[in-house]
Amino acid sequence: MSSVPTPHETWRDARWLAQAVDPNAGLVRLVEMSADDYREASFLDDRMFEKPRNTHLLKWSEVADARPADARTDARWIFHIGHVGSTLVARLLGELEDVLSIREPRAFRDLLFFPAEVRAKYVPAIRALFSRTFAPGQSALVKTTSAVSEIAGELIAEDQTALFLYTKPRSFISGILAGENSRKELAAMADLRRQRLASRGLQLPESRGDADAAAGAWACEMTALESAAGGRNVLWADFDGVLGDLEGWLENMARHFGFAASERGLRAIANGPLTRRYSKATEHEYSADLRGRLLSEAEERHSTDIDSALAMLAKAAETAPLLRKALDRAQAES
Repeated sequence: MSSVPTPHETWRDARWLAQAVDPNAGLVRLVEMSADDYREASFLDDRMFEKPRNTHLLKWSEVADARPADARTDARWIFHIGHVGSTLVARLLGELEDVLSIREPRAFRDLLFFPAEVRAKYVPAIRALFSRTFAPGQSALVKTTSAVSEIAGELIAEDQTALFLYTKPRSFISGILAGENSRKELAAMADLRRQRLASRGLQLPESRGDADAAAGAWACEMTALESAAGGRNVLWADFDGVLGDLEGWLENMARHFGFAASERGLRAIANGPLTRRYSKATEHEYSADLRGRLLSEAEERHSTDIDSALAMLAKAAETAPLLRKALDRAQAES
C-alpha cells in the first residue's frame, strides 16, 4: 500500500483522485488511481469501492494551498440531463490517445449540498485538481452526474469548453418509462427536482403519474443546463442524433474540445466494441438498435400518458421563459 501522499505530491499528476470533499470537516478523500483504473471505472462515486482501493484523508486547506502557480485549469466538461448516453460518450472520447476520461467523481455532488459562498471557496482548486493528467500532452475530460448540472455555471471557467447532452422530451420520457430502475430513481429524486425547479421560479402541476414525473425531470435538468449555458463555449448535442451519426458527432466533439483525432481513429472508435456494450456495466450487451426498440415499445404502451405530459410541459412553458427555451431547442433539432 502506498504511503500517505503529501499535499504537494497530489498535484504531480492524476494519480491521486480527489474523490470526495467534506467542507464541514475540511477534508478531501484521495484515491490512488492508474490510467487503467480511470478507463475501467464507470463511476468514481462510492460505487468504486466495490473493489479495494488505496485511500487517504487529507486536510483540504493543505491540499488547496499546495496548488502550484502554474497548475492546469483546462479540464473539459460533459454535463447532461441523465439517461442520455453520457457515460458512453465519455468512454468513447476517452479512447482517444491523449484524453483522460473522468466519470462522475463524487466530489462535485458533495458540493451541491452547500451554499454558493462555500462552493466558491472550493471551485478554483477543484477545477485544477480535475485538470491533472498523467502527461503534459494529455487532456482531462470530466463527466458529472446529472444533478451537478445545477452548479455547472459555477464549475465551468470562462476559458473552458463543455458538452451539454440531452434528448427530446418524448424520447426522455419513453426512456424513463422503459426501465424499472429509472422509475425508482424518478421517485427518489422527485422532491429535490421540485425544489430545483422552484429555485428557477418554475412550478409544474401535481404529477398524475410516471410520465408527468419524467416530464418534470426533463424540465428540471434542461432548465439547469439552459441557465448554465450563458455565453459559455458549449456544444449542445441530442443523444439520439449522436447515435444516428456517431462518427460525425465524435469528430464534432473532438474538434470542440480541441482533442487530436484522425478520421481513421474516430471511425474505429465509432464502430468499436464499446458501442455494443452497456456503458455503465460493460459486461452486458447493449446497442443503439436495442435502445430504439425499448423506446418504441415504451412509447406505444404509454402513448396517451406521454402526450398528456408533453401537453403539460407546453402549457407550463407559456409562463416560463427558460422552459420555453429548452422546448424550442429540442424542437429545433426535429
